[in-house]
Amino acid sequence: MNATRRYWIDTMIRIAEPVLVNLAGGTLKKNMPAVFHPGRKEYMYLEAFGRTACGIAPWLELEGLQGEEKELQDKYRKYTREAVRSAVNPESRDYMNFTDGYGQALVDAAFLAHGIVRAPKQLYQLLDEDTKINLANALRATRKFTPFVCNWLFFSAMVEAALYVMGEKDYDMTRADYAVNMYKNWYLGDGTYGDGPNFHWDYYNSFVIHPMYLDVLRTFIPVRNDYADLLEICEKRSARYADILERMINSDGSYPVIGRSVTYRFGAFQLLSQAALQGFLPGHLPFPQVRCALDAVIHKVMENEDIFDGNGWLLSGVYGHQPDLAEEYICAGSLYLCESVFLALGLPESHDFWSRPDMEWTAKKIWSGKNICCDRAAD
Repeated sequence: MNATRRYWIDTMIRIAEPVLVNLAGGTLKKNMPAVFHPGRKEYMYLEAFGRTACGIAPWLELEGLQGEEKELQDKYRKYTREAVRSAVNPESRDYMNFTDGYGQALVDAAFLAHGIVRAPKQLYQLLDEDTKINLANALRATRKFTPFVCNWLFFSAMVEAALYVMGEKDYDMTRADYAVNMYKNWYLGDGTYGDGPNFHWDYYNSFVIHPMYLDVLRTFIPVRNDYADLLEICEKRSARYADILERMINSDGSYPVIGRSVTYRFGAFQLLSQAALQGFLPGHLPFPQVRCALDAVIHKVMENEDIFDGNGWLLSGVYGHQPDLAEEYICAGSLYLCESVFLALGLPESHDFWSRPDMEWTAKKIWSGKNICCDRAAD
């Protein structure tokens, strides 16, 4: 295993381990600290698990690993399936909230659903039959919530995408079509969608909008033939936004801290990692350049050890512990969306992303005085 891949895996597991090990053992609610925004405690556990699963899913699903990485993968596949069982079993001490509150359970279930779409074999097909039934029932239960008319539309759509992938016959295309069709009207140009009809300076195009839009479209192509053409359009838009994300990574691995939910840390670069995983990077952006850019971000964030408490749970902040950066809706579980930066671990080590020599990323080239082509808007 090359050193960069090893570092990514070690970091991904370091973040995920307290969530998965405790949930698999039925001790998540007992051991996960709820001292930060304790009023959000009822949502915290599903937030932590759903977002963790969403990020590590491609690595869990990857076939053909060998040696030490294969041993690690087998270990965490088992932990994650046991975590699913614990999360959706009504008799479990760690049974999670899929129904209470104003709708946050829909958000959190959608990230778990995205994990299932990304890893259907490991996170659904290999579950025992009782857990499959409980999981489907838990996802259906979130239909009681009406999503806000913004990025939340994709949360309802993603739940239905997971039910479809799981072979449930009662998946609701209306919820998927509504999100897809509304976002046709909310494209603002140059790779960017509004969060609803308006533009926001934040990372929600990468946290939610592009990643879920693409995977909802891809999932439902067998049902909606017209989704194939729309997917081609949306991938080009996503490629442009991924290009912008790469350019936002500074020469030292830092990046602009702007807008809502910045305490999701390097989860802000989910789409760039997804573009590498699914092969829709723009042609002028080579795989090793993206690897080095993302690696720089991960190293920059992780160099401040105050990211964790004494027991390995994430603390709120961007560079260490900075609780005032967190909005009132952020709890300890919310922070685990940072795991989505690791999507490219779903590519095998032989892939160009991992195997080709290091390359400087855009900011590194510019701020070392190299002459490179200027940037151009897409449309």
